[in-house]
Amino acid sequence: MSVRLQKWNSKEGKVQEAWWVDVKFQHPDGRVERVRKASPVNTRRGAEQYERELRQALLHGTYGKEKKEVPTLEQFQERFLEHARTNNKASTAKKQGGHPAQAPGPRLRPPEAGSDRYRANRGVQGAEGEGGALSKKSVNNLLTALRKLLALAQEFGELNAVPKVEWLKAPKPETDFLSFEEAERLEALAEPGRWKAMITLALNTGLRIGELAALSWDCMDLASGRLVVKRNVYRGHLGTPKGGREREVPLNERALKALREYPQRIDSPWVFPQRDGGFIRNPQHTCAEAILRNATRADIRPIGWHTLRHTFASHLAMRGVPLKAVQELMGHATIEMTMRYAHLSPDVKADAVRALDVRPRGTLGAHSQKA
Repeated sequence: MSVRLQKWNSKEGKVQEAWWVDVKFQHPDGRVERVRKASPVNTRRGAEQYERELRQALLHGTYGKEKKEVPTLEQFQERFLEHARTNNKASTAKKQGGHPAQAPGPRLRPPEAGSDRYRANRGVQGAEGEGGALSKKSVNNLLTALRKLLALAQEFGELNAVPKVEWLKAPKPETDFLSFEEAERLEALAEPGRWKAMITLALNTGLRIGELAALSWDCMDLASGRLVVKRNVYRGHLGTPKGGREREVPLNERALKALREYPQRIDSPWVFPQRDGGFIRNPQHTCAEAILRNATRADIRPIGWHTLRHTFASHLAMRGVPLKAVQELMGHATIEMTMRYAHLSPDVKADAVRALDVRPRGTLGAHSQKA
């Protein structure tokens, strides 16, 4: 079969897919030429049309002789966005939808899209953000999408090599979390019912708000204190958790008590369903007012649900839990993401060094005898 859908896993473990054309053509002199290329249009129908065009070019001897015009970023953007919609979660595709080709600025062809020239055209704001220019973080987000676009252009044969993209040095964002006393007060004074249970679970498991909204009773075993994060909700779409992997989070006594006391609806599989029995379809907005309201009840500054996730990780680090364990509980793809909490656990480093002060019994004597 000369047209086929190819699937593979990216470095992050995400499933990618693209339509490829594999054509074998025998010339009149008996020579067999094989052409294997990704379809410019990533659909079966587009690949079939591309196959016909390749066969015609091979038949007339024009294949490889036509002068190819390198597309501009703006011209290539639709293929990039189509690939993003096909191969990524809804949230990732939406972020990539704001890539550089869509933003006001230069119409650069991919070979010319060096990051210095691009950044000069985009502008970078100062500390106060004067002039309406983009922040360094926003520019870096666009550069990340630019790098992915260029890599895709190379994969599709539009570029021979990906130009170097250098990110700006931007300050690391501050991580807001509640103190032990604030977390206790928020949990104690939360509105009884769904919001109290969700707040308790967030503080004691570190689940994202989209994961809480997609939590079903079959993901938990209250007898063994086991919870498996299988799904996430984003803008009405049920998908895999961020990173594309399931993870297991043990339930402590507080979380178990909250779940055992929370009534289960017999007409819904979801732990925190809406009135119609379905899952919370837009938790990032639906639940925002609730957490602000409960923070006011507890006399705490305005916070978001992600603050509770940061609180979970921060409190673990402050209690000396190894960062590798924090990473696994949080579902971070890399340890670098977890290192933001490293400064909260100085005692762990001190204890690690002190371990060298304790000599194993017999070690020195055995060494001396051998010497």
